[in-house]
Amino acid sequence: MKKANPLKHLTLAAALLALAACQQDAPRAEEKTPAKPEAPAVPFGFAEATGELPPLSAELATLPVQVALDRLGFSPGVIDGKEGQSLKLAIKGFQLANDLPESGELDAATKAALDRNPAVPPTRRVTIPADFANQRFVPNLPEDAAAQAQLPALGYRDLMEALAERFHTTPETLVALNSADTAIGAGKIIIVPNIAEAMPPHAEDAERGWDKTLASLGISPEQPEIERIVVDKSEGWLRAYGANDRLIAQYPVTTGSEQDPLPLGDWTVKGVARNPDYSFDPELLRNESDDQEKQMLKPGPNSPVGVVWIDLSKEHYGIHGTPVPASIGHAESNGCVRLTNWDAARLAQMVKPGVKVVFKA
Repeated sequence: MKKANPLKHLTLAAALLALAACQQDAPRAEEKTPAKPEAPAVPFGFAEATGELPPLSAELATLPVQVALDRLGFSPGVIDGKEGQSLKLAIKGFQLANDLPESGELDAATKAALDRNPAVPPTRRVTIPADFANQRFVPNLPEDAAAQAQLPALGYRDLMEALAERFHTTPETLVALNSADTAIGAGKIIIVPNIAEAMPPHAEDAERGWDKTLASLGISPEQPEIERIVVDKSEGWLRAYGANDRLIAQYPVTTGSEQDPLPLGDWTVKGVARNPDYSFDPELLRNESDDQEKQMLKPGPNSPVGVVWIDLSKEHYGIHGTPVPASIGHAESNGCVRLTNWDAARLAQMVKPGVKVVFKA
């Protein structure tokens, strides 16, 4: 596994000159290059808490396999304990990587392959740290772009939304895991999906707050390096391949609509913008009124492009995150490829300029 440097893959010029995704002007990095940051303290450390873990309810029956697949890089999207297309796709990706028939079913051979990996419980108890609980929230996040442009950041609405993204799940699942006990805050012990623990960020991750973003999503800065990305529109997945065409990871995606179709063909990665600004241009969006003015929106997990923009050689298109993770695989986009914020952050740590990207029907 190679150490990924999240800054070396996107120069300032690339960030400013790249044309943006989903029919937008490019998300921008800061125009002033900051001084080299000092090594950051580890943010958002969730301490393990003791206590018996209750059995999962029937409504959360698939949560163990979802957690196992998420840990192995075959993302089921949101970990919610439910059956669904995203889970089936994740199983198929795992089966392909392990030379098994791609049935999408958790058959005996697939269970045996999963069992070859270290066994972990599907849930764990953690204590909510004060810095995570007391981060700046935006409880009345406006939908209007002009109003959003007045905000210093497009942060989480509340602690429950932040916790859901941190543990790759939904607020509803957290409520179910904690017996409807929603009185949360600093020092509160809660039960969460047992996603892999993230490694501490590197010193260079501090630029544009990327260290805190990685920590807030439970994503390690070190990820395997990839050489090729394939997006399948009809199946709804993105697959990342490493050396010798080895399948490393798979994520569920939302692609273009009938009005703004996914641009099929071969492209390349031009650069990566982490925590990008977002240029809202109503003239380039079909569902927006042309009488609105252009706006520049600040970064945040509730940005229209989430926390990451991976710029492509196809003008106006990219791969990015989303403010609505539960919509992945269930909604349309403006032509781009959307992932959950945590999957987009993982992918951002894997790519560099020149990585090949194939969009197929």
